[in-house]
Amino acid sequence: MTDKYVWGTIQFIGLVLAQVLVFNHLNILGSINPMIYILFFFWYPVQENRTVLIGLSFILGFSVDLFSDTMALHTAASLTTAFFRFPIMRFVFGVNMEFQNFRIANSTRVQQYSFLALLIVIHHLTFFGLEIFSLPNLLLILKRILFTGISTFVFGVLLISLFSGRKE
Repeated sequence: MTDKYVWGTIQFIGLVLAQVLVFNHLNILGSINPMIYILFFFWYPVQENRTVLIGLSFILGFSVDLFSDTMALHTAASLTTAFFRFPIMRFVFGVNMEFQNFRIANSTRVQQYSFLALLIVIHHLTFFGLEIFSLPNLLLILKRILFTGISTFVFGVLLISLFSGRKE
């Protein structure tokens, strides 16, 4: 039981550090920075308390904002993603997620990648919608969501493949 919390704490701190020390400085094509800290929402246990998820997502977003100087954009996007995580899971995994022994790692790759993609879309829609916040710049918002989303998805799949081999 405590091993699960130690592993979760290491993941949380590791994702924040990776985001602020590596991925915030990784400018692909000049303006694309993958936001891999979204993997926290992918790896968060299914049966855990949702209130704790909301609190941890606030801390996650605030930590990234603190080091990135982004004026609570990551916090707002993280809270929105945490709020919509359960409906997204219900949409992707269906009634299977209601079972006590359900784990995302035991689902199909298509379901896992769909879940990750929807988390990224919700997060980036919130983040770039608030960052740009201009209807005349709707095309720019969609372009940023698309390109940053693709890079986040690619790095996310690589990190999931690298770290999800751990079986409990």
